[in-house]
Amino acid sequence: MPNPALYDMNLADLEALLRDWGQPAFRARQIYRQLYVNLVHDPALMTDLPSRLRERLATETTFDALRRVRTQEADGGTTRKAIFALPDGAVIETVLMIYPDRATVCVSTQAGCAMGCVFCATGKRGLLRNLSTGEMVEQVLWASRELRHWQDAGSGLQDADDRRDDGTRWWADAPIPVRQISRVSNIVFMGMGEPLANYDRWWAAVQRLHDPQGFNMGARSMTVSTVGLADGIRRLAHEGLPINLAISLHAPDDALRSALVPINEHFPLADLLAATREYTALTGRRVSFEYVLLQGRNDHPHQALALAKLLRGHTAEGADRGVPLLCHVNLIPWNPVPGSPLGRSEHLRVAAFQQVLLDYGVACTVRVERGGEIAAACGQLAGGHAA
Repeated sequence: MPNPALYDMNLADLEALLRDWGQPAFRARQIYRQLYVNLVHDPALMTDLPSRLRERLATETTFDALRRVRTQEADGGTTRKAIFALPDGAVIETVLMIYPDRATVCVSTQAGCAMGCVFCATGKRGLLRNLSTGEMVEQVLWASRELRHWQDAGSGLQDADDRRDDGTRWWADAPIPVRQISRVSNIVFMGMGEPLANYDRWWAAVQRLHDPQGFNMGARSMTVSTVGLADGIRRLAHEGLPINLAISLHAPDDALRSALVPINEHFPLADLLAATREYTALTGRRVSFEYVLLQGRNDHPHQALALAKLLRGHTAEGADRGVPLLCHVNLIPWNPVPGSPLGRSEHLRVAAFQQVLLDYGVACTVRVERGGEIAAACGQLAGGHAA
């Protein structure tokens, strides 16, 4: 049998393992603190443990299920994409984004994806497998250590006047007073895969990262993005932690959405919006609708108007008429994927689409882009090769 992976264990599991080894429970708590507070991932560095216990941890457990094979940087080093090889040879990608006032890690939940969205590089691979809880948690811990190394090396955000080669700023709302970011402040489950299709393992990762005895990430600092699995949204509505929900919408009608997002055949808009209303009613929390803009496909003003009416509750017929959804729309200019015939919406079309939504009373912003030059932006994570 392979050695048990420490990051797949919660504190109770770790206590059970140590009990089987004849160790007192407080040793498990020491290890847990080293893993999730001190971010130690080498048993030799856990100097508060007896040497024999450290040796046994090294030989009879697995610390690092992810093997980092490459790191790519963009935006002056403030966007960092790691490519990880899994023990079975599958490959995933994780992105750390450092801003003047926060640091966000974008976590993958599956190797590949079965959803098949036509504009997404991950979906072109198909689903290879679900990630374990520990493989998700480990991505966040990598990002936390990476942030520490970045700071220890004397790195800092560039002066607010520094710009990319194309003249745009590294962050849209500069200048901002730069301060040191002491830890990862936000986790978004928006990387490779559909989190709600791997619900149990993903939710266990949320609970682990939220645990006050360990990593202690606030629930409101975590966001999950789903392509629209209505049954998973309903399940999430009954969970006890108020994490944020983002839903990939991308079209205002079923015909177009099914062409862009095939899962719409199983969860059409009526079902998806009903689940969303159930979520907002039970939680009182606003949802974000993500809308990737594709030139000439879903970015016409009449489509913006149809989207606004849909979200404001002005359906053709039905009980929801006139009842707006508690929501916000996040417009995402499409990030090109090699080999795709799709086109990126021009800036003026993006602005016009946004203005229609705003005029109709729908809260709407355009996502600030990061990491496009290293294929780390939204929809570009395809999984590099370990070679």
